[in-house]
Parts: sequence; structure tokens; C-alpha cells
Amino acid sequence: MDGIADMGGTPGWGSMYPPRQDEPVFKESWEGRAFALAILANRVSGGNLDSFRHALERLDRAHYIDDGYYGRWLNAGELRLIDSAILARGAIDARARNLRGEHVAEPPIPEPAKPDYAPTAEGSLRSIDAAPVFAVGERVRAKDMSPAGHTRLPHYVRGHGGVVDIIQPAGVLPDTNAHFLGENPQYVYSVRFDSRDLWGADAEPFELTIELFESYLETAS
Repeated sequence: MDGIADMGGTPGWGSMYPPRQDEPVFKESWEGRAFALAILANRVSGGNLDSFRHALERLDRAHYIDDGYYGRWLNAGELRLIDSAILARGAIDARARNLRGEHVAEPPIPEPAKPDYAPTAEGSLRSIDAAPVFAVGERVRAKDMSPAGHTRLPHYVRGHGGVVDIIQPAGVLPDTNAHFLGENPQYVYSVRFDSRDLWGADAEPFELTIELFESYLETAS
């Protein structure tokens, strides 16, 4: 699962501080197993980095927050397996109950329906022939849009203006890649926003830089 280890925040339980020389990779042994199962689940289900991120986004509060960081990964892996009909919904809960000595009917094994997906290259960076639409120093605006599915456009910058600081290499567009609708590679821009433009005149003054895909932006009037 290309690049999955960089999503969902930094793994670990002491990531705010430099690691000790003897610090274990995982605080509890089950966390390492959950991490491995999540990666395997996304790969077996035919997923990609963005489809896994989208699975994380679709978890309810209990599965996303109450189950903790690695519980979140495990729940997202299960959802990816359900998405591709590798597992039937409720199959894991039924099996766990039976292992505890209960006697419940397990759902039948479904016919797998993995997405017809294959990346065009390794990783997320791509080469494209088109020139960047925006230039360094140009004032742009994040589009005020609300996509129905996955997106990497933060809600708090939508409709607000900023300045292009850096033009990054082209990358796979998560909005379509998460739904297996094509890679649609495009340039990524480091856009600098003023905190008071985002949150009002009373906000603490600072500048915030966000990486935004080209289709997220428009020329500021």
C-alpha cells in the first residue's frame, strides 16, 4: 500500500519528543499487529493511499476516536475489506462472539468485488506535460466547494485568498484516486494564508502555508 505509513498523523505514542534509544516502535504488541493488518487489508482489497484515507473519514465517532489511533487503523482496514466484499458486514463481530462461546450465525462469505485499479507508477508523484496555471507570488483563492466524497481541500480555507509560495511537483489527485476514478495528476502549490483572513481580525496573527492541488484554486480577483 504505497505511502500508507504517512497518513493519519504520525504513528507512535511519544511522537512529541525525540525517541529514546530503547523506545519500542509500538507501546503495545497489539498495535503492531493492527498496523500490519490495516496495511494488508488495504492491499488485499485493491485499495490505495487515498481510498484508505477515505475509509478513515467514514468511520463513526466510536471507531475513529474511542478506539484510539491503532484501533482507527484497524477499523479502516475492516471497512476497506467490506468495501471490496472480501468480508461481509458484521462478519468480524459475529466471529468474535463465537470465539467467546456465543452461538450466532455468521454472514455468508460474499463474492469479492475489488476495484479495477492499477497505479500508473510507484508513489504519488507524476510527470505532466502542461505548464502550471499559477505562478509564484500570484494571489489565488481556494475554491468554495463541497465535494461529495474524499478531498484534501481543508474546509477552513475554502473561499479565502492566499499567495503562492512554491510550485510543487505534480501528484495524483486524491479526490478521484480515492474513488478509483483515475489519477488525474496535477501540480500542487504551497499557498500562504494570513490567519486573520481565515478566522477574523481577532485571530492571533500568523501565516499558515498549505499544499493545495491546482483544481482547488482559482485566480483571486
